[in-house]
Amino acid sequence: MSALEEMVRPSLARIVAPGDGYAPDRDQYWGSAFFVAPGWLLTCAHVVGKGGDAVWRSGNAVGVTWQGGITTGEVVLAKPWPEAPDMRGSRWQFPDIALVRVRNADDARCVWLSDRAPAIPARVGLHGWSRETGDLGMRHGLGEAEALDGKALLLSGSLPVEGVSGGPVVDLRHGAVIGMNKGRGRNEGAAVPITALRELFDVRGGDILHTVVREHDLHHLARFVDASSDADWTRTQTALRGHGAAGLAPAQRVHLYGHFAHLPPPDGPGEVMHLVHEVKSRVMDESYRSPIPHDPRTWREGAGLLHGFRGRGEEGRGSGPDLDAVLLYAAKVARHTVSERPEQVDRERLRAFTAWVGEEATLHAHRAIREEIGALFDGLPGGPDRRPAAPGPKRETSRGAPADVLVKVGDPVYGELYPLSVGLLYDGRDVTPVYTDDRGVHRHELYQRLREPLAEALRLGDRGEHLAAVEAFLPRRLFDLPVDDWRLGPDEDGDDFFDEQSMPLGLRRTVVVRDLRRNTRPPSPEWRRRWKGTEHGSLSLVPLRGEATADAHPVGGRREGRIAAYGRLSAMDDGCVPVFCGPVGSGDGFEAMAAALAAGHPLVLWRRDGHDHEECRAFHRQAARLLGPAARARGLHGPVRELRIRVSDPDTALDEELTGRIAVLFDPPGRPPHPTETMTPPPVAGPDG
Repeated sequence: MSALEEMVRPSLARIVAPGDGYAPDRDQYWGSAFFVAPGWLLTCAHVVGKGGDAVWRSGNAVGVTWQGGITTGEVVLAKPWPEAPDMRGSRWQFPDIALVRVRNADDARCVWLSDRAPAIPARVGLHGWSRETGDLGMRHGLGEAEALDGKALLLSGSLPVEGVSGGPVVDLRHGAVIGMNKGRGRNEGAAVPITALRELFDVRGGDILHTVVREHDLHHLARFVDASSDADWTRTQTALRGHGAAGLAPAQRVHLYGHFAHLPPPDGPGEVMHLVHEVKSRVMDESYRSPIPHDPRTWREGAGLLHGFRGRGEEGRGSGPDLDAVLLYAAKVARHTVSERPEQVDRERLRAFTAWVGEEATLHAHRAIREEIGALFDGLPGGPDRRPAAPGPKRETSRGAPADVLVKVGDPVYGELYPLSVGLLYDGRDVTPVYTDDRGVHRHELYQRLREPLAEALRLGDRGEHLAAVEAFLPRRLFDLPVDDWRLGPDEDGDDFFDEQSMPLGLRRTVVVRDLRRNTRPPSPEWRRRWKGTEHGSLSLVPLRGEATADAHPVGGRREGRIAAYGRLSAMDDGCVPVFCGPVGSGDGFEAMAAALAAGHPLVLWRRDGHDHEECRAFHRQAARLLGPAARARGLHGPVRELRIRVSDPDTALDEELTGRIAVLFDPPGRPPHPTETMTPPPVAGPDG
């Protein structure tokens, strides 16, 4: 038996019908599972789903058999969580993952979970309980993780067989669980990447995963420092790594993650990526730009994005830039948590953490990094009492800046299909793609297709007190698309559930429309001049169409032509904001919007829903009340959000005579997508360099 098999075996469990013990009967054995922390099992949702309705109700409805005995467990989190309680005959989509609480297994041995996405290709071990030959027995197979396909990790060689679903997939080079067996097709197997755990953070009650990860890391640290313990994952990883390898060693990593376990967890991926960006922009060379997007939910995953990478031209450098990066990141995490959540920080634990990082930096980090760490720790418990040497020239970087979300819907192809994409915009200039669909979808499918990638991008963009804005680049025919009304919360929440995730986007965030067409070209002089006017001068209302005045649409009145509208709008002061009481994606509003854009207007307000013309007077009053307090372009966001909230409340709307769904063109020149630059991710090596 290999060293890794010896590590996996005591962590394996069988999921069985409750009360059936060893369940030799095939109908009572459901599948495999493995302990990820004392008292916590990971398995497939379809495995526990074999228990039907009883599994999805609270209580102990899952039988668990493991090295320590026979007990029961409760499914705490799962995705998908079935809408119909009895899904035993259904197909379970990815991520197909479930977390089970086993209250009588606090002494269970646990696997080591990888801190990042699988590196492909990789030789792997597939583990679990099998009934392929008729008798139930433990199975250890060898295969290869050869591709990532959507949410699936594809396997070749030894493939998952009946019964091993829910068992771990172990990377044989690095000694870490990178996935979970799910099933097999005709020629290849499928596993759930361990990064699917991130999706459980987003389901109701998902915060419990912070407890699970904390107990996982403290379990492994305790086993490593206990001289009387038998084999443990950290020593096994050290043997696999080899003597003298550069970079973050397994022993350093287990101590670091043990210290992270005592800190308050991050609020979301944006908080982690902010610090990762800062570190990479410091350690990488000047050509470093925003990296490819990630979705880390824990401090350990942030470190996982740093250990193993190399700076350009620095392969032969001492202990390696990845160790510098990890230690600097650790110092930033310590400083950040004290700054953001001081009441949650245990001062004695923090003192031990900063002392450990300082010692490791003294032994292994380069001088400039040691000084930077010293500056971060100055004034913290365990930090230096001296002031560090004066730092060198500070590099200008925007990589740690907050990010906003760009939604781009292209002009239709094949007559009716709209290509689309979602990206992150860092500090107004660096665009990182999150999702792309070049084939396109029909107009009525845009919301459902964009819903999940938009929610993911917003999680990445939110950081600290920064709430990511949504900028929708749209063809002019789609300017009335109700992006501000889109809801990104889970469908199962229903209309009666209300929190910050379930409400329409525009009630919580800045949501604006931008013109796809003119943003593909360099900004015109008129556009630049008018934007400058709205930034520095007061804002005032003008009608978008000449005949659609603030008082009404006159019946039988003379219709303003396109050229006449262009001439009138061109003659307006730079701080004027065209307003229209009606949709602009077709008809007269469409023609007038084209004239406003040609005249260089960066701000336009309109009502995107159908209406009675008698309501226009009230709408223009609302618009005028918006522009007064806003004063300047960037001051418009708050009043627009407040108006959307008031209009959405029936009683408030009635009392204040508010009406209409307001849309906003907020289109500054010189802000991506023109010009855009191709983002090149930093070179990445394996965890051992």
